Amino acid sequence: MLNERIKELRINRNITQVELAKNLSVSKQSVSNWENDNIMPSIEMLIKIANIFSVSTDYLLGLDNKKYIEVTGLSEKELAHIQQVIDDIRYKYKIQSNLI
Repeated sequence: MLNERIKELRINRNITQVELAKNLSVSKQSVSNWENDNIMPSIEMLIKIANIFSVSTDYLLGLDNKKYIEVTGLSEKELAHIQQVIDDIRYKYKIQSNLI
């Protein structure tokens, strides 16, 4: 599960293995090995990966499916705007899925 989550997060953010490796101060081979389920990252590296992708370590390990968005430092007005965008997307999805 960890290998799939790392690869999915990396691809969804349009980050190459080389870029992720650079951000983590590891080799591209390390990232490739994680994604191919050849080796597991250390606990310290797992925390760094979670921080880079703004997810929990539980999410990376497949223990939790919740996704989070880091909003620290945003004003209440900015937070309200983001919440409205999220609500609009959810509403649009419900209409498209004929759930409403």
